[in-house]
Order: sequence, then structure tokens, then C-alpha cells
Amino acid sequence: MTSRTLTVVSAGLSQPSSTRLLADQLAAATGRQLDVDATFVDVRTHAHDLMNHMLAGFPSPDLRRVLDAVTGADGLIAVTPIFNASYSGLFKSFFDVLDEGVLTDKPVLIAATGGTARHSLALEHALRPMFAYLRAVVVPTSVFAAPEDWAGATAQGALAARIEQAAGELAREIGRRERPSIVDPFDDPTPFEELLNRR
Repeated sequence: MTSRTLTVVSAGLSQPSSTRLLADQLAAATGRQLDVDATFVDVRTHAHDLMNHMLAGFPSPDLRRVLDAVTGADGLIAVTPIFNASYSGLFKSFFDVLDEGVLTDKPVLIAATGGTARHSLALEHALRPMFAYLRAVVVPTSVFAAPEDWAGATAQGALAARIEQAAGELAREIGRRERPSIVDPFDDPTPFEELLNRR
């Protein structure tokens, strides 16, 4: 069977980034449960192109490629750092420039990192509603990693268990869906004569 496609969007600002580390672990766990071909998008590398696209309305070729990777993916992993009890502005900007409807019925696993476990609720009051508005299918288990989750065998084991559970839910949602069809609006243009005859 042909592998399914997975796009992993990570909005970490530093390098190395705990946000990217969490994204990598979620992608690896999904790959252990389903044959997926993963594409990784580090939003920080497209920050200037994102702003130019928001101002001018046209994506650069590089940004167009990553937006197409999201559109054509069978599933999506979206990971953001939490600032001021919500997702980062860079993360939100990336999803603001997606074409309308591209996330409809697309399985999405949401995850976040933050400086304290108290920020974990941002997944439920900020990220989940945003993706629900975009009509994506968000898997039940979200994953939050605070600094203490990376230290010590017990904490790492608990984080690994959450990652495996969420990845399993994403793999099942991807596996039960048809591949998304991508419609290019330029494939079937309206003839110029017809445009002239419209009043």
C-alpha cells in the first residue's frame, strides 16, 4: 500500500527548539503506527515570506510549496510554543494565509510547548477552537510539553505515553479517510468570451 502523506508544522522560534523536538517525536510516533511520508515545515524560516504574503496577497515560490504541502497532506501535526496563554503570532499567521477550506475534514494533531504546565490549557481554549473553526478533525488527545517533561525518566515516560496515544489517534483518522483531492482553479478557466458577455 502507498504511504500516506503527513505535514508537520512547527512554529518554534529558537534553534534548537523544544517545539521542533516535540514535532519530531510526534511524527516518528505516527510513522510507527502508519506508513507516512512526512514533510516538515519550520514556520520561522518562512516568516518574511508570510508577512509579504499577508501584505501583498501573493506567496513566494517557497511559501507556496509549503502551503501546498499542507493542502495535499492526508494529515497534519501542528505544534506551537505558548505565549501569553495562546499560540504564537507566527503560528497563527501561517494558518491565516491558507486558502479557505483546505483543512476541511483533515485529521490534525495539536501540540504545544511552554514554560510551565499551567499553559497546557491553551491547547483546549485556543488551538482546538481555531482548528474547529477551520473545519479540521482534531484528534481527542492533544500533547503539551513543559520543561519538566523533558527531564527524568518518569516525566519522559509520561510524555512518551501521551505522544503514542495522540499519534495512534491521528494514524487511525488518516487511515480511514480518502486522500484529499486538490483542485487547481486554473485547470478549468472561464473562457474570455464568456466573461465579456456577463453583465
